[in-house]
Amino acid sequence: MTTTDTDTGALEAMLAHHAALADGVARRVASLRAAVERHDHDGAAAAELVAYLAKEVLPHAMAEEHTLYRAAAAKADLAETVAGMVDEHRKLVSLAERLATADDASAAAAEAEAIGALFAEHVAKENELVLPPLAADAEVDLAGLLVQMHRLTEAAQDETPVTEDLTTADAEAALLRLVLGAASQLADADRGDAACRLAAEAWVAVRVVRPELAVRVTAALHRLVRSVTAEPVTLSAGPASIAPPVAGDGEAVLDVRALAPAQRHEKIFATYGALGTGTAFVLVNDHDPKPLRYQFEAEHEGRFTWEVLEAGPTVWRVRIGRPAGAPAGEEGVGAPARAGAEPELDVRRFPHGQRHDAIFTAFDALAEGGAFVLVNDHDPKPLRYQFDAQHAGHYSWDYLESGPEIWRVRIGRPAGTAA
Repeated sequence: MTTTDTDTGALEAMLAHHAALADGVARRVASLRAAVERHDHDGAAAAELVAYLAKEVLPHAMAEEHTLYRAAAAKADLAETVAGMVDEHRKLVSLAERLATADDASAAAAEAEAIGALFAEHVAKENELVLPPLAADAEVDLAGLLVQMHRLTEAAQDETPVTEDLTTADAEAALLRLVLGAASQLADADRGDAACRLAAEAWVAVRVVRPELAVRVTAALHRLVRSVTAEPVTLSAGPASIAPPVAGDGEAVLDVRALAPAQRHEKIFATYGALGTGTAFVLVNDHDPKPLRYQFEAEHEGRFTWEVLEAGPTVWRVRIGRPAGAPAGEEGVGAPARAGAEPELDVRRFPHGQRHDAIFTAFDALAEGGAFVLVNDHDPKPLRYQFDAQHAGHYSWDYLESGPEIWRVRIGRPAGTAA
């Protein structure tokens, strides 16, 4: 295939995506308009539009600014046009925020109509004024720009940190505000379960790339879950061959009541990540962990079990397990080791500031005679000094692979050593 053919295909893909986004916005604006005309505006239609903007349209706009717009701005005759389109992106964010906080039906309808008109005009301008000159320029790799756009727009879903410039971080925070605003509107419209699920999806997207934002989402999820009166989550059963973990006296107990609220959920997920298939731990908490259950459903659907052992009023105990036969997923944490004996804890996907805490949490959850395989992108010698200082004589350390790109270390709690 020639370069021209490739770029033609990229142009067609971009135009098709623009059409899909424009249709998605137009349909949601029309739905809100119809609800207002029926005097049936309960906030749900507005929340749906805000959520679509936050999850689809605005990430696409950010990706365009880092790829297409940079290429176009290099052309003297397009620089002014690009500046105007960047300004339209900012106006779109502002309108979306105003829609998310609209006090009544007429205000929501007005903001939605403005969003629909602005986005339709924006897409037409981009299709007619920006894309054709780029496609006609032999020095512009339109197909390469399309690949970069996909990488940027999918970064949050893939939990891949993307460092472009300072505007990316600010935009992520703005998008999160929109998502949480939409979730609040869903809760106000008596759709608490949908609100909690939306917030949990947002938490999955930011927990690795922006851990400080993930803490904010967890706090919001705790507020939202109070709007849910019925049992919030129906767990996916998974394949019929999956069996629940077998209870045993040696099951680890994770009591998070002494931890700061911001630390609890990450500690719990690190403990789950260290589980082998067919095993479980007992979570002890001082409140009903419904928000946590939404997060588990969003990130580990079909790969966990949840059994309430005690339900308040002062203590909640929940048995959380990784079912026998359940796939470990793509996260790399809790996957079987190559030898098939111990679970793997792959910390390469974690921010460096979170890695050691996850590793020590996994070790604390080990029963005597148990072990896990640590996978890292550098020699974990600093970690070993920490183990010597904290667990001297109560741990084992065996290198299975020593670089140059991957290090694998089997860390165990020998039989006969005190926990």
